[in-house]
Formats: sequence, structure tokens, C-alpha cells
Amino acid sequence: MNFEQRITDFFQEGIQAKKDTLAPALPQLLAAGELMAKQLTAGNKILSCGNGGSAGDAQHFSSELVNRFERERPALAALALTTETSTLTAIANDYSYERLYSRQVEALGKPGDILLAISTSGNSGNIIAAIKAAQALNMPVVAFTGRSGGAMAQALGENDVEIRAISDSTARIQELHLLFIHSLCDFLECTLFPESVATAR
Repeated sequence: MNFEQRITDFFQEGIQAKKDTLAPALPQLLAAGELMAKQLTAGNKILSCGNGGSAGDAQHFSSELVNRFERERPALAALALTTETSTLTAIANDYSYERLYSRQVEALGKPGDILLAISTSGNSGNIIAAIKAAQALNMPVVAFTGRSGGAMAQALGENDVEIRAISDSTARIQELHLLFIHSLCDFLECTLFPESVATAR
């Protein structure tokens, strides 16, 4: 097996996926950034969730907001719903895995908060349930999807924002979702704290 060629192909596929995604995702990224900036300024928070690699993305996003991305600035209110093992296992055991995140949204969310919902397939049942729980609380949703957007795209309302990775590869979609995260973190830092100083870390 020619691993040099396989690695080269991975890079080329990643480059192409970014090119394919930029134009359709750009206005949605701007809309999501403006929504997040508005709600954070109003004293609201962002809850995030996903499964597997998308759970890691949810945690990555919240950590960049609470701590910092590339600028020295005040902390921003964000919470990943993927980290409290006692809560997660209690909900899965007492109710079902599908309610893993919706139950937490019901407990922690309030009108004006934002749910960042992440799924490479767009068909994760517990993510869709979380979206519906957020909508019931008048929480806008920012959704990272891939492929066709799946059932998740169909569940979104007029106040929600879908940012779709244009690829059929789970790995490429995850790479694009990370780029979405970094783009939004940069947007928020530059918008909310324009005088903040860029830092190296």
C-alpha cells in the first residue's frame, strides 16, 4: 500500500472540501457569528453538544470561549453538555440515550441562550431531540451538519442557522467543523473585543 499517496490524497480531499464549502458556508458563518455576538452581549450563554468526534468539537468550542482563542479578553459564557459523566449516565440509564442532551437543555437553557448542535450525518437522534428542546425554550440553534444535512436540517426553524460541510466523508466533515469553530471564535473575539491583544500560545 502506498501510504505516501494516501496521505497526499487526504490533503487534497481536505483542500477540495474547504473550497466546496466556503461559498455556501460563508453567509451562514457570518449569520451565526452575529447571532452569537448579540446573545452573548445580552448576557446569554451557548450550550453545545455532539457525539463522538462531535462531542470533542462541542468541548473544543466551549473551551475556546470560556478561556480564549487567540486574544487576551474577558471570558465568554459557554458550556459543553458532553462532559458530566454522572449526569450523562443517569439520563441514559433512567430515560434513554436520545434524551442525553435534551434533558440538560431543559435544565440549563433559557430563552436567548444558543444551542450549538453538531452532527456529521445530521441524523443523530439525541441531537435532534436537543434542538427541539431548545426551540421549545425559544433558544436559537446553530447547527453544524454534513452531507445532505439530514433530519437535523429539516428540524431547524427560521431563527436557526445551519452551517453545512460539503463532503460525504466523515473525516473531511469533522475537519470542516473544526474550521467553523475557529472561524466563529475569531469572529466573536474580534467583534466583541476589538481592542484585545492577540496572543501566542
